[in-house]
Parts: sequence; structure tokens; C-alpha cells
Amino acid sequence: MPHSVRKLLLDLTLACEETKQFCAGKNLAAFQSDRVLQLAVERQFEIIGEALARLERVDPDNLPGKIPEYRQIIGFRNLIAHGYDIIDDASLWDFVSNRLPELLEQVQKY
Repeated sequence: MPHSVRKLLLDLTLACEETKQFCAGKNLAAFQSDRVLQLAVERQFEIIGEALARLERVDPDNLPGKIPEYRQIIGFRNLIAHGYDIIDDASLWDFVSNRLPELLEQVQKY
């Protein structure tokens, strides 16, 4: 069954919002010392990347203009899913703290 744009945007929104909630009040050191938080963030990022990959198939004409960095996000998701042993905590935390708010805003405007 094909995925709808609306459902994928909802999945993206929820994953972004939950990640923000998980990380509220935390810093990189707290993130690095909390394995459960790392796993939760990695899982939400897998959902974000997969939803963007599906959105690319469902709405290829609009996605690039709405979320310009979507291919880099999908690539980073693939690294998390397949390169589990080389995940860089600092890069993941950088995305959470610096790029996630912008992604959430882009998704909400979509």
C-alpha cells in the first residue's frame, strides 16, 4: 500500500518532536553517557530518514524545494542503520541540537 504525504509528514513531525523531548535540557556529555538516550535518538533518526526516503518516492517534485537537505539526512540515516559501529555521537548530537529544529519547521510548512 502506498504511503500518503500526510502520513509521512506526521511520522516526521512525531519523530522530530519526540527527539526534542528526549534531549531537552541535555548536552553532548549527557548524551554520550546515556546509552538509552543514544538508542532512542538513533531510532527516531532512522524513522526520520526512512520517512524522507518514502516521501521522495511519493512526492519527488515537491520534496527538494521543501526540505533541501533531505538526501543528506537519508544518507545519515543509512549510516546509523548500516554503520552502527561507526556512529559519531558528536555528529548525531549536532544534528539534534542544531538542525532538528529547522527540519521540524520545514516539515510543518510542507
